[in-house]
Amino acid sequence: MYDSVNPLLVIFWILVTVVLIVANWKIFTKAGKPGWAILVPVYNIIVMVQIIKKPLWWVILLFIPIVNAVFAILIVYNLVIRFGKPGWHVLLALFLGVIYYPYLAFSKAVYKE
Repeated sequence: MYDSVNPLLVIFWILVTVVLIVANWKIFTKAGKPGWAILVPVYNIIVMVQIIKKPLWWVILLFIPIVNAVFAILIVYNLVIRFGKPGWHVLLALFLGVIYYPYLAFSKAVYKE
C-alpha cells in the first residue's frame, strides 16, 4: 500500500525545510547571534534561549515530555515579543510557522534587547 514515496511530497518538504532554515538564520542574525547556529542540534535551542533572554536551564525543560510543549510555546511567545510583535502573533507563529517565520525574518521587525 505504501511501497513508494511521492517525489513531489519529498520536494515540498525539502523546500519547506530550506525556507525555515533560511528564515531562522536571518532571525538569529537580526538578534546578533551567528546564523549557522540554526544548523547545530541542541546548540540552536541554547542560542534561541539566549535570544529571548531566559535562563539556560530552560533548555533542559525541553527534554521533559509535556513540559516541553509548554516551554516551546513560551519560547515562541518570547521570541515574538522580542521582535516587537503583539502577543497574538504567537498563534500565527505556532499554526502558520512556515509563513510567519519568513515574515518575521524578512520584515522590518527589529530585535529589542
